[in-house]
Amino acid sequence: MNERPLRILIATDTFAPDVNGAAKFTTRLAARLTARGHEVHVVASSLGRNRHGSHVEEHEGQRFTVHRLRSMLYPGHDWLRFAEPWRMYSNAASLLDALRPDVVHFQSHIVLGRAFSTEANKRGIRVVGTNHLMFENLMDHSNIPRALHGSAVNWAWSDAANVLARCDVVTTPTQRSADYLERKTGLTGVRAISCGLPGDEYHPNPERQHGHIVFVGRVTSEKRLDTLVRAVAQLPEDLDWHLEIIGVGDLIDELGHMARDLHIADRVTLTGFVSDEELRERLRGAEVFAMPSTAELQSIATMEAMATGLPVVAADAMALPHLVRDGENGYLFRPDDSADLAEKLELVLRSSDEEYAAMQRRSLELVAPHDIEATITAFERIYRGQSAE
Repeated sequence: MNERPLRILIATDTFAPDVNGAAKFTTRLAARLTARGHEVHVVASSLGRNRHGSHVEEHEGQRFTVHRLRSMLYPGHDWLRFAEPWRMYSNAASLLDALRPDVVHFQSHIVLGRAFSTEANKRGIRVVGTNHLMFENLMDHSNIPRALHGSAVNWAWSDAANVLARCDVVTTPTQRSADYLERKTGLTGVRAISCGLPGDEYHPNPERQHGHIVFVGRVTSEKRLDTLVRAVAQLPEDLDWHLEIIGVGDLIDELGHMARDLHIADRVTLTGFVSDEELRERLRGAEVFAMPSTAELQSIATMEAMATGLPVVAADAMALPHLVRDGENGYLFRPDDSADLAEKLELVLRSSDEEYAAMQRRSLELVAPHDIEATITAFERIYRGQSAE
């Protein structure tokens, strides 16, 4: 017997066209749920001061309603917007009363998750919360004095615990990030559900692209891209390599200056924003993917590289060892150790064609269980109060 479609409200502090892992996941989640026949409403920040309101938008080939709330720029940022905090509870109450969803699923507890979980609890509506955050990552962008970062992080996790405690179910992308969240908040029973990946959109290149190293992600301090640039500068001169850093962020100019200072500017390309189609083609044009970040709760970018059949060299930190098996589909390096990163990149670049093909096959095998449809099924079951298994 088929179960009835659900009315799902997704509350998120970051959504398309924002470029980050949480926004990408939330967009895919809304689109795939819509494709399965559910009625999906996304609540997100407006794209500008006078661009609020409820409209049908198209994302990932699907049309669903997005309620854009009046928002403000976060101080010191040129793109990060938050719904106006003084309106968030009244907005949540009015939307919940009008829509009467079966479930509220928030993607961040900071603003909208806080308001919608509070108002949903009052109305007896099921609440699911997904955590994509590590507060340690955010301090460089917080405008908080460095001397106070430790205290601010502790307070932030305590606050997160209070909001997440309102949820019927709390999820996060990997078991390692679930364990981390439980340690930081005192919560128990956090469920690990992969962000998932539409694997059919990525295709390995049958031709090995010698010497091409690629990174994809935000070009910001938490990604530790200075470690990557210093690492490639240490590669032996006989290797014909080129590094491509794909993404936007506040460190593009700084990394460009670093490459010039290290006399490798002609071998480093900072692309800025690229479309999803161009991203897939650039991954197909690479020989190895590098992820120097030490604070990945899953890393959609790494999964995209693996789905393209790329070996990966990644920091041995947080969730990355769940994706990269050292010596199988690439290598793990000591976090923030540029010399070790250079050594591991060289191992891939100098590998035989047989060794390289084996790493490609292993990347494809390891990413296969992260198919997005399995993720959507898991959340459907959680929304209905069933086991995610």
